Amino acid sequence: MRLPIIFLPLFVVAVMVSSCVTEPPRSAAEIAADNQIEMEVMQKLDASTTIYARHIDVKARGGVVRLSGDVTDGYELVEAGRLALSVPGVKKVRNELEIDMDGRGKGRGG
Repeated sequence: MRLPIIFLPLFVVAVMVSSCVTEPPRSAAEIAADNQIEMEVMQKLDASTTIYARHIDVKARGGVVRLSGDVTDGYELVEAGRLALSVPGVKKVRNELEIDMDGRGKGRGG
């Protein structure tokens, strides 16, 4: 019966791929630290008089902050990254913000 032997390489590849994309579990302390970083970054963005932070999402994992959402111009994009990096505990910022030049944004009824 050769059928199981045919599927063995596919199974091995599937296991290898899934192990590459699975992130290791975080401890309660790591989760708490990342939650604290997220909160502090959002507070800095909200306190800024030059950034409309309502459409910015902040996620942290292991001190790496990911900013996503939309801003109105390049200045806001750069400034959001700079402010995030200024928060204690932030090691790196992945700035995935997009410039929404028409101002409608994903959450602004457009």
